[in-house]
Amino acid sequence: MLMIFDDVVKKIADGSLLHIAGTESLIKKLPKGNWIGGSTEYFMAANGGKVSDDQLFVTSFPYSEFTIKSYDEKNIANITTDAYDNGFSIAIVPFDSAVHKEYAEKAAEFDGMFIKNITGWIAGLNLSKSGQTPVAVNGLTGEAYGDKAAVLHIRVPDDKTVTIGVINIFSQDESSPVIEFTEEGFNVKKCLVDGKETVFADYITQNNINTKLPLVGDYSGSGVNISFKSVGSGMVKFYAPVFSGIKYKIAKPISDYAGEFNSHLANFKDVQAVFSCNCILNFLYGELEGKNIDAFAGPITFGEIAYQLVNQTLVYVAVV
Repeated sequence: MLMIFDDVVKKIADGSLLHIAGTESLIKKLPKGNWIGGSTEYFMAANGGKVSDDQLFVTSFPYSEFTIKSYDEKNIANITTDAYDNGFSIAIVPFDSAVHKEYAEKAAEFDGMFIKNITGWIAGLNLSKSGQTPVAVNGLTGEAYGDKAAVLHIRVPDDKTVTIGVINIFSQDESSPVIEFTEEGFNVKKCLVDGKETVFADYITQNNINTKLPLVGDYSGSGVNISFKSVGSGMVKFYAPVFSGIKYKIAKPISDYAGEFNSHLANFKDVQAVFSCNCILNFLYGELEGKNIDAFAGPITFGEIAYQLVNQTLVYVAVV
């Protein structure tokens, strides 16, 4: 829930186990305790999407067995070995940092990645303000990082089961050509469009591609979104990396973004999420400020983690 600073300080003093999201300046002022935090000023709240620089979104967990650790790009692969066998881990990773890049490009290769329950989000900033830095905070040490991830590993009781869910309103447009990449990463110049080498930025411009729609990759039958960051000067930049060997298509157009979102959420009305986050692009393109997001509340993020990095999704954790 959204809380004022002084109330959050009291919860930390009580020894509560917390996940906290808020503006960089506020989370850096919080006292040490059993928490991790990340920077954002965008939230899914009880009364709808909200932008706030004077409130913090706080999620409390009723678990007693946990560890809080920090990771850089050199040891982020240890996130899975440090995770509990029966539990879940929430990682907060600063946007556009080396650890962000390493996790995005290599997470699928981490030992045990799809066996352990790894979730989380990419910390960001207010897009309308200058002078901010995306940060993750290890509340146990009080350190704020622009270059490290803060991770909360939680163990749940043996009679509980953890589920990580992804709500994705996008699917491949079957009329789109198949788009493949021989160069991997966040930035690309060329691609193969139905097997023909093409400058991707030129293809997007010449065909009036709506870059509010992501690329959707076919990952063994599951659709994974890759969102566009910018197109220009012969370069296409993404919010997540593209990979060779994956067949991508442009997403199917959506006429009512917010309506489509709530239509999908109706299928999850019985989910009791203990943690959730939603993408900044869903917030902006769906004009979700002031609009209810039904059962899910949490930070609006610059990328979501459901094992690996995903875009333009809502990610949640349920414990049953």
